[in-house]
Amino acid sequence: MNNAAVALSRHEQEYQQKLATPQEVAATVQSGDHLCFPICAGEPTLFVKALAARRHELEGVVVNQQHHLCPDYLTEDAVPHIRVNSWFTSHVSRKAVQNGWADFVPNYFHEVPKLLREYWPIDLAGTVVSPMDEHGFFTCSLSVAYTMEAVKKAKRVVVQVNPHAPRTHGNCHIHISEVDFIIECADPIVELAIPPITAVEEAIGGHIAELIEDGSTLQLGIGGIPNAVCKALLKKRDLGIHTEMITDGMVDLMLSGAVNNSKKNLLPGKTLGTFALGTRRLYEFMNENPMIEMHPVDFTNNPYNIGANDRVVAINATIEVDLLGQCCSESLGHVQWSGTGGQADFVRGANISRGGKSFITTAATAKNGTVSSIVPTLKPGAVVTTNKNDVDSVVTEFGVAKLRGQTARQRALNLIAIAHPDFREELTAEARRMNRI
Repeated sequence: MNNAAVALSRHEQEYQQKLATPQEVAATVQSGDHLCFPICAGEPTLFVKALAARRHELEGVVVNQQHHLCPDYLTEDAVPHIRVNSWFTSHVSRKAVQNGWADFVPNYFHEVPKLLREYWPIDLAGTVVSPMDEHGFFTCSLSVAYTMEAVKKAKRVVVQVNPHAPRTHGNCHIHISEVDFIIECADPIVELAIPPITAVEEAIGGHIAELIEDGSTLQLGIGGIPNAVCKALLKKRDLGIHTEMITDGMVDLMLSGAVNNSKKNLLPGKTLGTFALGTRRLYEFMNENPMIEMHPVDFTNNPYNIGANDRVVAINATIEVDLLGQCCSESLGHVQWSGTGGQADFVRGANISRGGKSFITTAATAKNGTVSSIVPTLKPGAVVTTNKNDVDSVVTEFGVAKLRGQTARQRALNLIAIAHPDFREELTAEARRMNRI
């Protein structure tokens, strides 16, 4: 028997010794424990459900997580048994945060690993991983972000091994020697359907695409507008991707040849991300694909790493923008809706980049055209996600308003010009009342 066979046998034996049921692992959680789970598709669903099932046996358990997918303990009856700290409020955790059953933790996405190191204890970390290779390594697959830091700090580590989880390249590997419990799961990985692109989204995407040069490095988020931008960029050349989220639209750009990452200064030739969410097509494309690398969020979202690339283009969405350019992208007045995420990270990175551009996008109106998204002042209690000093350009279906380097007067005029025509007269009157124009 050769040395490789001996090593493989040892790893397999250790794997078998650490196998456990979700219920067995959940039984190790004690009152007062602090747990940490990854963002989105990295959430170990079987363990989370088993933990939720015994919540009434526990007191004061704290779960730290960004963008939850399982609703099982985000309920009123879970408090005070299991308390959730949400770093980015998802459709699952939103009601719990808004009703006070869970807490919201303000943060910049790139700082979450540092916050884990310095502020938050971790008794147990759990994550979804791809199957173990012959050298004893799993990969964090679709959710790297702060997972590696959580695994490093945790007293106990549980991995949920899923054969459907793509094996990814980059700084995203966990060795079996770092793992205490292994749960096997054959459930399909959660998918995100691709909605049809609306006329408004297509118009916004078209405005942005016209301003993207060949050789640019892209950051795109989730939703119809990024999808519209991807569709409009298929005939561009030598594009690169340095983003936080890998999406289906990026697959089309890579397959078409529009993205080859040849002009990037940081990790040229590589599409760079920290988590992914999309369809099975995306996951299969990522599996063992050396063109794509997944890295921790304090690397991908560090504004100075982003800005090391030339011609960075950052595209993000907002809820409302005031006439000075302050962007509220995460709350409805004082009511928390989502979180800062990586918006500020990439806006600042684009500002650092030579030839960089950032676009904050919004439909000109909300609530069936009855409310303007461009407002004289933000609603009382609104959270400023991207501040006036950072914002570069704002885009609606009516055009692009350049704000960076502009006076307060010019900003107001530029924003009014891309507001819905039904609201321009009212915005102009308010701007005059405030001596903005």
